[in-house]
Amino acid sequence: MHPHSQLLTDFYSAFQRRDAQAMAACYHPDAEFSDAVFIGLRHGGVTSMWRMLLERGKDLEVTFRDVQADDRTGRAHWDARYTFSASGRKVLNRIDAEFEFRDGKILRHRDRFDFWTWSRQALGPMGLVLGWSPLLRNKVQFQARKSLEKYMKEHGIQGP
Repeated sequence: MHPHSQLLTDFYSAFQRRDAQAMAACYHPDAEFSDAVFIGLRHGGVTSMWRMLLERGKDLEVTFRDVQADDRTGRAHWDARYTFSASGRKVLNRIDAEFEFRDGKILRHRDRFDFWTWSRQALGPMGLVLGWSPLLRNKVQFQARKSLEKYMKEHGIQGP
């Protein structure tokens, strides 16, 4: 197995164990992360996001598969099952991840998922009607960023 494939396997295995510290150890100090909700996070923001999501996602279950990597890039598929706290609704989010590596660590991490599918599950009728719209996406991004900033401030972490 390529060392970067092992790194990704270790990352997702730590995620399954809810071990935010082990997940953080997989990231390069210059790491960047983006997905449909959290845009342009730097290292402190990335590691805080995972820590916050693990702490708040009491019923979070993660599965992963199709881990592939070479010297420069990698990819994996992962599924997250959880209850969205804002609505109490059950979610199954199917995510394709892309990675770039430096010095044996994750430098860039991009998760891609269908926001409309996610919003229908997480937000119910509002997600069904408005999940395709930039208005709802922007609102969700704003609220997520605000929540992460508050979490980081409470824990004395710079960022995001």
